[in-house]
Amino acid sequence: MIRAMVETRPAGFWIRALAAALDVAIFLLVQASYGALAHLVWGTQVRDAWALAPTLWTFTFVFAAVYTTVLHALFGQTIGKMIAGVRVVVGEDGVPPGFGASLLRYTAYFASCVTFGLGYAMAALRHDKRALHDLIAGTRVERLRRARVADAPAGPRAAAPVDQPGTSGAA
Repeated sequence: MIRAMVETRPAGFWIRALAAALDVAIFLLVQASYGALAHLVWGTQVRDAWALAPTLWTFTFVFAAVYTTVLHALFGQTIGKMIAGVRVVVGEDGVPPGFGASLLRYTAYFASCVTFGLGYAMAALRHDKRALHDLIAGTRVERLRRARVADAPAGPRAAAPVDQPGTSGAA
């Protein structure tokens, strides 16, 4: 019984996919903001969007690398993972990965992509729910523990007396 209270639950494929989709939405929002800023600054000088596209994609790639690596190293979560209720950990004590492991995990995302997405699908197929980039970086993704709701309130209740003898309501 105590072991069940301490054990962590690995995050499955779909909750991880939700977290990744939320992070991609953030990347696209940042990219759109950067594009709008570039058009404001250069105005009519940027006549062709194709001239700006390599800069936008480079900026987005660098932003995604810094965002993912720093947030995983500091908190074990990106904003998408925070919303989805999962976190990246290493070791048995469940601490966030260090900067090196976080950077390795980010670069290993590309190994998961190059395999036509099979590296990501491993999270659905493996018992421990680890994807290829988790195996490369030595990390795992687990669900956050939810606070248990107590059956009874912690303190005494302040309930109004219902019927007390001797109180007729007249003052």
